[in-house]
This record gives sequence, C-alpha cells and structure tokens, in this order.
Amino acid sequence: MKKFLFLLLGVCVVLPAWAAVGLPPDPPKVEARAWMLLDASSGQVLAAGNEDQKLDPASLTKLMTAYVVFDAMKSGKLGADKTLTVSPAAAGADGARMFAKAGQAIRIDDLLMALIVQSANDAALTLAEGLAGSEAAFVDRMNAQAKKLGLGATQFRNVTGHAQSGHYSSARDLTRLANWLIHSFPAQYRRYFAQREFAFNGVTQQNRNRLLWLDPHVDGVKTGHTAAAGYCLIASAERGKRRLIATVMGARSEVDRGMYAQKLLNYGFIETESLRYYRAGQAVARMRVYKGSAREVGIGFLKDFSLTTQKGVAGRIQAQILTQQPYIAPLQKGQVMGTLRLSLDGQTVGDYPLVALDEVPVAGWFGRFWDGLRLLWE
Repeated sequence: MKKFLFLLLGVCVVLPAWAAVGLPPDPPKVEARAWMLLDASSGQVLAAGNEDQKLDPASLTKLMTAYVVFDAMKSGKLGADKTLTVSPAAAGADGARMFAKAGQAIRIDDLLMALIVQSANDAALTLAEGLAGSEAAFVDRMNAQAKKLGLGATQFRNVTGHAQSGHYSSARDLTRLANWLIHSFPAQYRRYFAQREFAFNGVTQQNRNRLLWLDPHVDGVKTGHTAAAGYCLIASAERGKRRLIATVMGARSEVDRGMYAQKLLNYGFIETESLRYYRAGQAVARMRVYKGSAREVGIGFLKDFSLTTQKGVAGRIQAQILTQQPYIAPLQKGQVMGTLRLSLDGQTVGDYPLVALDEVPVAGWFGRFWDGLRLLWE
C-alpha cells in the first residue's frame, strides 16, 4: 500500500472537537459547580470546569421538554395553534407557573412561551400530558432523545426540573443540548427564547435571563434554580455570524450566574476568533480511483469546517493530508479516505478524518481489467 502526504502551508481546517487551538492560558475564573463555553460555529470548547460532573439541572431540564415538543411540531404531528386542556394536576403544580386553570384549553404556542419565558411548571406538565398522555410517558421520550443525541451524563425523571433522585445532567450535555436545539429549530428558537416577558391570564412575568437586558447580542437560552441545584444559566449570544454558548451550573446567586456567563461570553468573543475554511462538500483534494465508474473522487468533509483559535494564531496553523492508496471501487459517500493532521508551531493539534464526497460504483469488466493491469505496473 502506498502512503501519500500532502503539505498545505497556511491551510487551517478542522472538524468540530472538544478542544480549542492556541487559546489564551487564563479563561475567566468561574465560582460555580460546573461551567462550559462552547463556540457553536466550530464545535470547540473554549473553557470548562467540572463539565462532565452529573448535577441537578433544575429548570434547565425544560430545554429537553421544549426540544421534544419542537420535534413533534417539526414532524407535523401538531401545530402551534392546537390547544391542550390543563389537568388538575398540572394546574396545581408547585414552583413557577403561568397560572393556568384546570379545564382551561390553551394554545401550544402560549404553553411554549410560558415554559421558556416564565419557566412555568404547569405549562410543562400540560405539554407532557397533552402530547404523551402522562408525564412519565413524556419523560421516556426525553430520555430517548437524550440517548439519540449522545448525552451520556443525562437522565430525566420529570419534565419540570424538580429535584429528584436519578434526575441529573452535566454542563457538557446541557451545552450540547442547547446547541442542538438552536441549530435544529432556528425558527422556534428565535420566537421563544429572546422574549423578555410574557403575559397570560392577566399576569405578566419577566424572563429570568437578565442578560437579555444587559447584552444586546444575547438571544437565549434558559435559567434554572432549586435549593439543590443552586443558580444555573445557559446563555447564548451571536455577534456577526459567530455564536457562543455559556453554561453555568450551581452558582451562589442569580447575580453570579449572569455575571459568570457574561464573562465567559466576553472572553470568547474578545480573545478568540473562528474562521470557516471549507464548506460542506468542498473538495480538499481529489484522489485517483481504480476499477470505478469515475477516475477521481473528491475528499473533504460533509459539514462546514471552522477552526477557533486565539486571535492572530490562524495563520500559523499548518495541515497535512495523509492517505493510504490505492483507492479501489466501490466507494461510498462518507467513507473515510484519509486524515487531515493539523499542527501549530510544529506541534500536532489533532487528526481528523477526510471522507469521500461522492459515491463511486464499480466500473464495467473492461475498466476493472485495465485498472488491474495499471495497479500491477504502478
């Protein structure tokens, strides 16, 4: 087998990874149980602490409650104007409420607004019972979705975030969940999560995410608080085309959770930059194919590629393409064809798979015969 190496000076491309390249050594100090700062543009973690520890998520739970509802709406199973009837159990929910009355029929749009803006537990229970028949059945859907998204440190026992044995998540999982929600349901995210207040049954309540008032770039995501969980906040901001997500779990006060989330966001935007170098489907290189219906195949990435670095570092990133040849048909789209090795100032940053951008079926008998001879000669 032949091994080929291409040196591409000044090229910087990367798959989403849980590590950043050439970042400043000192991210802001966060006095909380766990935290994380994610660059959603590149998928890279810029700062984190205790990010995999299983903790009480409080009302951050409602991100998954909303996710399951959004998914049902996206699939066409229900619409925003459909009404659900409030049960006595939902109307009597403890904690934050939209003050729904038993027997009242409420539009799903209003229930979602109350769920996200007011963190209303009666809205959460009404949605769960209306969609799945019971809270327990809806929780099963939440856990199935968590498994599908690869949230390995997450398990739900209720839809509201009330403290309960076996109900937990991590800063990493919740940050990833927020990122999935933003990218999977952009219209719903824009509609619900940036709202500063919501009025229902004559009662107006404000969003507890104070960064919506303090930072014009912040457009979500969710707060949470219980005695067991402390004060929690996931905040997301978009400046230009770049989005960051900051998660703080277990802060000592409402002021602290907002302050630390804001510091993390400022750190990311001020000290780092994220650049996209390849679009999805753009060929990084073209490789010879033997015994195939096409003589060449483009190799690259199926998703856009960005790299987040300390400002001014991007020009020092180098890339090598490593391949094992020959390539013999058939080839499947997405099949790993080689490796992109990134380095910064001579030190390897990471290895990332390059895949076939197109399918290459097997050629006819003559083409296979002729390429067989060529392989012998080469």
